[in-house]
Amino acid sequence: MRAIVPDRLSDMLTRLKLTAVRDQLDGLLDEAGRQELSLRETLVLLCEREIARKDERRIEMTLKLARFPFVRDLSGFDFSAQPSLDPKQIRELASARWIANGENVLLLGPPGVGKTHLAVALGREAILAGHSVQFVAATTVVAQLAKGHSEGRLEERLAQFAKPKLLIIDELGYLPFEPDAAHLFFQLVSRRYERGAILLTSNRSVGEWGSVFSDPVVATAILDRLLHHSHVITIRGDSYRLKEKRRSGLLQKPAVPEAKSEKKS
Repeated sequence: MRAIVPDRLSDMLTRLKLTAVRDQLDGLLDEAGRQELSLRETLVLLCEREIARKDERRIEMTLKLARFPFVRDLSGFDFSAQPSLDPKQIRELASARWIANGENVLLLGPPGVGKTHLAVALGREAILAGHSVQFVAATTVVAQLAKGHSEGRLEERLAQFAKPKLLIIDELGYLPFEPDAAHLFFQLVSRRYERGAILLTSNRSVGEWGSVFSDPVVATAILDRLLHHSHVITIRGDSYRLKEKRRSGLLQKPAVPEAKSEKKS
């Protein structure tokens, strides 16, 4: 067999887009020699290294496309500070099986209890499991749908939000929707119904969504689709941010009024 010039081999690996093998070839062959690997075992080693590189790049790119507001993971969540949460349930959601099934997750609770932290962490787990993810604030969703509607490009906007396997909508309920916006949001939920998963965070209970959407009928239609295949998690606890301020002395705990004894006659 004629000798293969190293530059020619490098060019062939480049054309095949086997860049990890190309960049690490000498080291990988040395490793195969030290371990006395067979040709087949050496090929497995090369393929494993290439797959690992491609997975790293896929994850890196998907994380960028997700547009998370910050980096959070489940290991950084303090479950002891939120005893109303079931860690087993959250870890089950981290498996991403619910995403593959097109189910939804609603994280409900007052501001500061960790809803967005959990949403981002579960989004990262979804990416590691191979799913595409998009993170967006509820107000941004409505603004983009309204803009698309006014420009005659609503279908394009709906398709954009329907594309990722998981759509994370953050902070629903902080601002009420105008009636037109509520109908646009309904179209989005309908587009993704049983086809793509939604993770939604809100500081309002589902019973308050009639006021959020300015129309109880639209709210009921939205909830009907969101709750059909869903995991509803309500976090009852104190705000992390307020706890930190209390620890630093910036805030004082509200004073508990002393009980007054009543004189019985």
